[in-house]
Amino acid sequence: MTDMQSLIDKADVLTEALPYIRAFYGKTVVIKYGGAAMVDDDLKRDFASDVVLLKYIGINPVVVHGGGPQIDQTLKKLGRESVFVDGMRVTDQFTMEVVEMVLTGKVSQEIVAMINQMGGAAVGLSGKDGALIRARKLDKSRSNQTDLGLVGEVEEVIPDILHSLDSSRFIPVIAPVGVDASGQTLNINADLVAAKLAAALRAAKLVYLSDVSGVNDEEGKLISSLVTSRAREMVQSGTIAGGMIPKVEHCLLALSEGVGKTHIIDGRVKHAVLLEIFTDKGIGTEIKTD
Repeated sequence: MTDMQSLIDKADVLTEALPYIRAFYGKTVVIKYGGAAMVDDDLKRDFASDVVLLKYIGINPVVVHGGGPQIDQTLKKLGRESVFVDGMRVTDQFTMEVVEMVLTGKVSQEIVAMINQMGGAAVGLSGKDGALIRARKLDKSRSNQTDLGLVGEVEEVIPDILHSLDSSRFIPVIAPVGVDASGQTLNINADLVAAKLAAALRAAKLVYLSDVSGVNDEEGKLISSLVTSRAREMVQSGTIAGGMIPKVEHCLLALSEGVGKTHIIDGRVKHAVLLEIFTDKGIGTEIKTD
């Protein structure tokens, strides 16, 4: 390939992205950051640069992160084993303190530092800051009658602090903990927090980074676009199964509460966020209303 052809190819990429840049200028994109993209150093830098680029071209990224493996490692060092019921962490007061310490004091700050290093201006928050996430203890019926301790669900999102940061050109990085009416800190599923934040912000897109390519059909082939009615059918039939079920359900929840489109993409792919948002085909599964 000649140098001139290489330059033309780069120009073609920009031309393909232009309609999407125009469509999403000034809009909010909520990104749930997790999986391999949070572990691999190269992928971490790619993600941070993607987020910074979004901000520079006029799109407002909001990052929600998990941190399960980091919490497990810290608990193990402290002589405590992690206990899960249906994929949810049993959280006593000691564990809650470790969860908050790891998510807000370690993971969030590492993401903030990486984004800032790439030229952005990120700020780490938890759901407790600015009364962002009001939570309530998870109903036992949601966990097969097992008391999970200080595990919460989102009662209300009050996004005032996020609007203030956006007007000041900051990128919010949010740890998924909230506080109930009594002031008790609660551990909340990060996918749920991302969906509820996207709904409260009337986000144009909600993007889940995962360690799979997206939603597959009955033959195991990736589905690039899926409507809500078909997604529900696939859950009921068992085509969508295992860990993909809660991700799809959170996509459906976000769509039902006003989010424009939702995406499940492979965070192991270099610049996955940009490829999904700014190319015609994308790389994962887009889920939208019928």
